[in-house]
Amino acid sequence: MVITEAVRADVPPPAGVRPPGRWRRWLLVSAVVVLLAGMAIAMITAAVEQTPTIDEPVYVGAAVYSLEHHSLRYNPEHPPLGKLIIATGSAFTGAHVDAGFAGDQTQLGRHVLYESGQDPGGLLLAARLPVIVLTLLFGLVVFAFARELAGPAGGVVALALYALSPDLVAHGSLATLDVPMAGFLVTSAWLLWRARRRPTLFLPLAGLALGAAVATKMSALAAVPVVLALTVLSVWFATGPQRTLRRLGTGVAAAVGVGLVAVAVVWISYLVVDPRLRWVPPPGLPPAEGLRALAGLLPLPQPYLDGMRVQFGFEDQVWTTFLFGELHVGALWYYLPAALLVKTPLGALALGAAGAATMVAVPRLRPAAPYVLVPAAVLLAAAMTGSRDLGVRYAIFVPMFLAIAAAGVVTLRRRWAHGLAVVLVALVAVSSLRTFPYYLPYSNEAFGGPAGTHRQLHDSNVDWGQDLGRLADRLRQRYPGEPVWLVYKGSGVPSYYGIRAADPLAVPPESVRGLLVVSDSAMAKADGSLAALIRTSTPVDEVGHSITILRRP
Repeated sequence: MVITEAVRADVPPPAGVRPPGRWRRWLLVSAVVVLLAGMAIAMITAAVEQTPTIDEPVYVGAAVYSLEHHSLRYNPEHPPLGKLIIATGSAFTGAHVDAGFAGDQTQLGRHVLYESGQDPGGLLLAARLPVIVLTLLFGLVVFAFARELAGPAGGVVALALYALSPDLVAHGSLATLDVPMAGFLVTSAWLLWRARRRPTLFLPLAGLALGAAVATKMSALAAVPVVLALTVLSVWFATGPQRTLRRLGTGVAAAVGVGLVAVAVVWISYLVVDPRLRWVPPPGLPPAEGLRALAGLLPLPQPYLDGMRVQFGFEDQVWTTFLFGELHVGALWYYLPAALLVKTPLGALALGAAGAATMVAVPRLRPAAPYVLVPAAVLLAAAMTGSRDLGVRYAIFVPMFLAIAAAGVVTLRRRWAHGLAVVLVALVAVSSLRTFPYYLPYSNEAFGGPAGTHRQLHDSNVDWGQDLGRLADRLRQRYPGEPVWLVYKGSGVPSYYGIRAADPLAVPPESVRGLLVVSDSAMAKADGSLAALIRTSTPVDEVGHSITILRRP
């Protein structure tokens, strides 16, 4: 019997019949392709339809100027790598800025988009495309990480939550720095997990990914201690049975090596822009005192250290916070968790929480918890200390790590667990598809959906200036010839899109007659004369869930 079975095992399957394993592989590849293709369609649609958000012109302008003139002059509060990524798209548009341009970075962005002879829509799309491609690649990282932890089914669950995340679609389609920074950190965590088996190969790669994150956005510095500690942990596991001190010493040495690679990446990103590293500190840099003075000891380029001082200055300002319909002066420590609760699909919240609990409880998954849960927790805690409560983009890494953690649910040997995962992913898909193509103002059904987000949050959660083009179309189609009074929060130029509007705050209230158009972030913060104008007007329309049109008799 044994011989017969062995002979049969050597016989190839009949023609036209594929082994079950091959079908499973094709099914897995098809699922990955479909999910990433759907995400790409959503991001490209959003990128084509949305006009500039508030931050994008600054990054695009700085990218064009730095690439053309090898200068670090503009936007020093952010390192250059993210802008170099953006420049890989804008470089093909022929955008140009004179070396003698003397305006600030806001004026530079407006000049590049609207005054340099370029098509703003085409230039902006070209700048957004590299970030879109990078976002899709990070989706593959999330899939690979989750697959290694929870098998192919876990990989598909994680990728589905990633690809269907409205926040990742929204910010992955913009020429900004948040998604690239978060994606590089997730990549670093995945490579460190892989380094437990092949440290020689994956530790240098983890250092490159960490360096890319730090060279994209300074908030990634909060992850450096975590990454270095995980390096020691990976080496401890990889070295096997050795003396404790020797294993610890090897791990510390490896962490130093990873840190040096990361520092090298930061230096290279600056030298790519300006090989001679010419640098004139911007005027009015705040002093670095107390613990902040320690930042000056970091082995990083002087422009980076001065950029940190610019960021310190921003943190010292008093910002307003809008949460759950109330305006607060100053930051709220719980703002980001609350905002994530509003803007994360309910199915993703449930699956992420269940997956995190599973990762801690199941012995097989527990070794991965420090690589998935700890970085997310530390980064979120660091972000919660900031003074700028301007959006969940400051915690965009959460849906990435949450998707990986959610994959742990499928490892439970319970049929109900698999069925629950399918149902919750389906709910996420329905919620995400319902908001298409208005991803920036998304909120889950418990908080009223996209149409109700402006009653809970403001700024980049809802209204980041992205709907100026849609407003122009709406005014032409439904309100031709009517007088328009506009309070717009954004970086777009209304007149370029054919919007002829006056400022209602520059004239007596009784002169304001006709259509009063107000960005929802401005409505959230309205006081004085603007609040009075809104109170005495009637809402008649809304655009993109971010701009309200009122009629004033």
